[in-house]
Amino acid sequence: MLALILFYITSAVAIFATVMMITRLNAVHGLLYLILSLLAVGVIFFLLGAHFAAVLEVIIYAGAIMVLFVFVIMMLNLGQKTIEQERIWLQPGIWRGPSLLALILFVEMFVIIVLGGNAETGQVVNSKQVGIALFGPYLLAVELASMLLLAGLVGAYHLGKPMLKATRSRGHS
Repeated sequence: MLALILFYITSAVAIFATVMMITRLNAVHGLLYLILSLLAVGVIFFLLGAHFAAVLEVIIYAGAIMVLFVFVIMMLNLGQKTIEQERIWLQPGIWRGPSLLALILFVEMFVIIVLGGNAETGQVVNSKQVGIALFGPYLLAVELASMLLLAGLVGAYHLGKPMLKATRSRGHS
């Protein structure tokens, strides 16, 4: 019963964070909400007994890919105008929403760990079972996801290419 309640709370956090991410005009704010959404999905995987998938969700998506997004935002830095805008964006009140959602997820994980892990949440799935599923019935989905990531990488390169040319031309003058 507790696992079901935690599942619904985490699902609500994931949906709310995703809606907030989509509706933010500021890329940094959207990025913060996207990280929270991915962390919530990781907690959902953990609650369902897929510990390996939960760890991959946090390490790969909430960690590595979000760092890539931060680098893209940094590459598109527009100088002094951007610095002034970032000062406005990073006011203390901005962090209330993401901090509250992260606190909810932290409390849920604490409750799960204190009450004995995945006793009510299903079976433990190991990496071999995940690999068989990903490269068996879900092969097409894995390949489509890899194509989407490749398209994002090419897009990030093309967005940063004019900045790279401008930097190189200033360095050689």
